[in-house]
Amino acid sequence: MKNISEETLRILEKISKDRPRTNLLKNYEQKALVFLVQRIPKWVTSDMLTLFGFIGSIIVLLSFILATYIHKDFLLLSVLGFAINWFGDSLDGRLAFYRNLSRKWYGFSLDLTMDWLSTILIGAGYMIYVGGYWELLGFGFVVMYGWAMITALLRFKVTDRYTIDAGLFGPTEVRIMISAILIAEVLLHNSILYCGIFACAALLLVNLIETMKLLGVADKRDMEEKNGK
Repeated sequence: MKNISEETLRILEKISKDRPRTNLLKNYEQKALVFLVQRIPKWVTSDMLTLFGFIGSIIVLLSFILATYIHKDFLLLSVLGFAINWFGDSLDGRLAFYRNLSRKWYGFSLDLTMDWLSTILIGAGYMIYVGGYWELLGFGFVVMYGWAMITALLRFKVTDRYTIDAGLFGPTEVRIMISAILIAEVLLHNSILYCGIFACAALLLVNLIETMKLLGVADKRDMEEKNGK
């Protein structure tokens, strides 16, 4: 990162030391997190931010339900839901590190649990909205994102390094992609069906690539252990 102060770099290193990022928007996202962690009121805790992020996922689900039974324009509410989800989910652990209150394994367990529940809510909302055979796309999204989570856990086990990104593709990019799909649906009815196919295909491709990389790393570690390294 260029043109940022030493203090900003110090804070960035402090709040990011447990989780290297490779996603496309990492520079902008990290700067935003540094800015925000310094301004969150002291009475706000990491667990409160986790809950706040989960509420964002509930709002996304609610937007699908309202769009199904009232008017499709309610899908725009999901953009707010994803913004809230990003705020809570991205800042809960960063805030803990910034305040020297991090609980590595507690935070790790809680974060993954909330991410999985959020994925289920989003997939369920999609299935409610599209109906019919198109519901399989919602199921496919949950499966693809679940696969990505499993790959991240396996990578952590094999390499002892935890990362939530699959190359240039991370949770932030997924939120933006889904928000764009929902905005497009408001403008062009049923575009969500074909965008859903593209999104699932993209996630499948990314998962295949990351799984092959993981298997390569795992094979290398096996060889090193056999050779006593």
